Amino acid sequence: MQILFTFTGFHDPYSKGLVGEDEQPGPILSLLQARSFDLVYLLSTPNTERNTAATAAALRQIAFREVLLPLQDPTDYGAILKHLRLVTARAVEEFPGAECFISVASGTPQMHACWVLLTTSGEFPARILHIRPPRFVTADRPLVSEIDLTQPEFPVVRVRDALVEAPDVPLLDIRSAVAELGLVADHPKMRAALEQAAALADSKAPILILGATGTGKELLAKFVHRLSGRPSDSFVALNCANIQKDLAESLLFGHRRGSFTGAVADQVGKFEQADGGTLFLDELGELPLGAQAKMLRVLQDGLVEPIGAKKARKVDVRIVAATNQNLGKAIRQKEFREDLYYRLNVGEIRLPPLRERRSDIPKIALHVLDQCIPFGDMFFLRGSAPPRVYKTARVSLQIGTKTTNSSIVLSFRMVSWRTREYDTDTKLQICASISRRQKTKSTVQALSVLRSIQELAPY
Repeated sequence: MQILFTFTGFHDPYSKGLVGEDEQPGPILSLLQARSFDLVYLLSTPNTERNTAATAAALRQIAFREVLLPLQDPTDYGAILKHLRLVTARAVEEFPGAECFISVASGTPQMHACWVLLTTSGEFPARILHIRPPRFVTADRPLVSEIDLTQPEFPVVRVRDALVEAPDVPLLDIRSAVAELGLVADHPKMRAALEQAAALADSKAPILILGATGTGKELLAKFVHRLSGRPSDSFVALNCANIQKDLAESLLFGHRRGSFTGAVADQVGKFEQADGGTLFLDELGELPLGAQAKMLRVLQDGLVEPIGAKKARKVDVRIVAATNQNLGKAIRQKEFREDLYYRLNVGEIRLPPLRERRSDIPKIALHVLDQCIPFGDMFFLRGSAPPRVYKTARVSLQIGTKTTNSSIVLSFRMVSWRTREYDTDTKLQICASISRRQKTKSTVQALSVLRSIQELAPY
C-alpha cells in the first residue's frame, strides 16, 4: 500500500497560468496525474480549508482523508511538528508496512522543513517527492522526482532521544581499551572515529559503522562494547553474509523444537545470546529482507519471538552493525528496508581506508609482528632484537598502499610465518613489495600472498 501525505496550499487544486487567466493543475493534482497512490492524506489549516475541500472534490476516484490541523500560525515549527507526529503515528499504526511518501510542494516553507526533519531523523520513515513547476520541467528534470536524503551531500539529522552526550570516559579506560584490542589510531581520522565511538559507547542507541573491508569495523565494535560497561563476555558477532536465507530468522531469533522440519531441538538465537550485551552484525547489507522486518520489532520494543514460541521475550541488546555497502542504493533497489536503516543509523561512524591513514601503516606492521614474537623461534630467531621500522621501510610501506586493507595485514602475517630467518626491516620491505605487486581490487587470498613470498623469500 502506498500513502501520500501533503499539505494543501493556495495553489490547490488549480492555479492561474502565466498567460491569460487559464487554470492549470496545482501541485497536488499534478503529482497525482504523474503517480498513483492508494490513499492521500490532505492536511489543512484553518486558512486552507476551502482549498482542501476543493482538492478533495477534484480527486474523484482517489481515496483520501481530510485532516484539519488547528494551526493558528502556519509558520510555528513546534506546533507543526507536534501535529505531524500525531498524524503520522496514527497512520503507521493503522497501516503497518505501508510505503509512505511526502509532497513538499504545497504548504509553507516551515511545513516543508518539518517534513524533512521527521524523515531524515528516522522518526517517520517516508520518501520525499519534489514536484517542479511545469515551466521548469525538461527531459533531464522530470515533473516528479524522489529526493534521496541518505545521499552524502545531505546532512545527518538525529532525533532528540537518540542524541548522546559524550560521557565522562576516563582517558585511562580509553587507552587501556585501545591497547587491549590492538587498535592503531594515531592518524587524526582514526582518532576522530575512536572519539566518536567513545562518546556513543555508554548509550543504548544503535550504531552503524561504515567502512571498506579490512578497516577494523569489528575491532571498533569491540571497542564500543569495552567502554559500554556491559559484561566483557557478552559480545556476540554475526556475519550476515554467511547466513542462509531460509535459516536467518532461526539463527537471529531462535526456534522451538518441532517448529519446522529439522528443528529437532530448541535453539537460542543470537539476540538472546547477546542479552545484556552487544550484538555485532557485520555485512548488514546482506541480511535477508524477512529477517530485516522481524528485527524492527526488536529495535522498537526489545521483544524477541523465537520461531514456534507462544510469546515473545524481552531482551536488552545493544546493536552495532557494520557494512561496506551503499545502503542508500540498496534501499532504492528494494534490497534493504528504509525504516530499518533509520532505526539502526542513530550513531554513524565512518572508518577511513588505509590509503587515507598511511602514517598508521608502519605501526600496524609492528603490531602484527609484535603478536608473532611470543611464539619464539617459530617466527624469529631466539634473542633477536625487538622489531624496528627503519625510514626506508616506512616509505616503502606507505607507497605500497594501492591494495586492499586486508591484503596488507595478511601479507604481514604470512611474511612473519615464511621469513623467520630474516630481520624485521627485510620482512617489512618484503611486505611492501608484495603490496605494490598486487593488482586486484578484491581481498588478496592467502595463496596468492604465499606465492609472492615464496618468490621473494624462498626457504
